[in-house]
Amino acid sequence: MEIRPAEPGDVEGAIALHDAHAPYLVVTASALRRGLSAAPAPGRGTFAAVDAGEVVGWASTGLIAGSDPLAGELRILVRPDHRGRGIGTTLLTATHEELRSAKATSARVFAEPSTAEWAARWGYRQTRQVHYAGIDPRKAPDLPGVPSGVELVPLNEVDPRSLYEADLVAQRTKPGDAKITSRPYDDWLDGVWKSPATVLDLSVAAVYDGQVIAFTLGIGDHTKIWSRMTATMPEYRGRGLAKLVKCSALHRAADAGVPAAYTANYDGNTPMIAVNEWLGYYRVATHAVLICPL
Repeated sequence: MEIRPAEPGDVEGAIALHDAHAPYLVVTASALRRGLSAAPAPGRGTFAAVDAGEVVGWASTGLIAGSDPLAGELRILVRPDHRGRGIGTTLLTATHEELRSAKATSARVFAEPSTAEWAARWGYRQTRQVHYAGIDPRKAPDLPGVPSGVELVPLNEVDPRSLYEADLVAQRTKPGDAKITSRPYDDWLDGVWKSPATVLDLSVAAVYDGQVIAFTLGIGDHTKIWSRMTATMPEYRGRGLAKLVKCSALHRAADAGVPAAYTANYDGNTPMIAVNEWLGYYRVATHAVLICPL
C-alpha cells in the first residue's frame, strides 16, 4: 500500500474508482489532468492510495474561492473493500495539512452519513444534509414558455464579465455554510470560465436587456455533467427562470448525446428542489455536510 501525492498515471484509476462508487460526483479525466499539471497553489492538493497498482483511495482539497473567513473543502473516497485499514485517516491528515498551510480556518466535506461518527474524532460536526439527484437529459420535459424580451443563450456566447457579475450575486446569496464575499475577476476567469471542467456550450443564461438575469453553469464533459450552480438574480425571482434555464441546458445536453446529468441541493432549499423534481431528477444519494475547525 502506498499513499502519496497523486500523479498523472493515477488518473484513469481515479476515474474508475469514482465511476464505480460515486458517479454523481462527476469527476472527469480532463479536470484531474489539469489539476495535476497546474502550478502549485495554496490549499490545493490531490492524494492517491495505491495498492498492487490499483487506485483504491483518492482525496482532493482546495480553498473555497471568495470565502471570508478563509475556508477549505475536501473530498475523500476509499474503495469499500479497503476501508478500515487507515487509508481514510492518512488521506484526511494530508488534506488538513494542505489547508492549514494555506491559513484556512475550517474544512468542509460532504460525506456518507455513516462516516459522521468517524469524522467526529477530528472535530467534524454535521450542519445539514445535501441530496444528489440524476436524470437522463433525454427525459427532460418540454421547454416552458420564454418571457417576452428574454433570450436563452449558451454561456459560450455570453460576455464572461456579465456572467461573472451574476455569479458574484449568486455566490453571496446561495444557501451554504461558507460565507462568500468576493472573488477577483481574473481568478474567476481562470478557475471557472477557462476551466476545462466547465461545459460552457451546455450551460445556459437568460439574458434580458443585455443583463444575465438567470443562469445554470455545468461542469463535466460530454459523457456526464454536474450542475454546479443555478441562480436567478434577486429582483427576477419567482418567475420560473431557474426552471427555464435548467430545462434548456438539459435539452442542449440531450442534443449533444450526454447520457447523464447530476445536481445537488441542501436540505431546506425548497425552491430548487421543486425545480429539479419538476424536471424529473431522481435522488441517488444523500451526504452529510461536515465542518471542522482547523
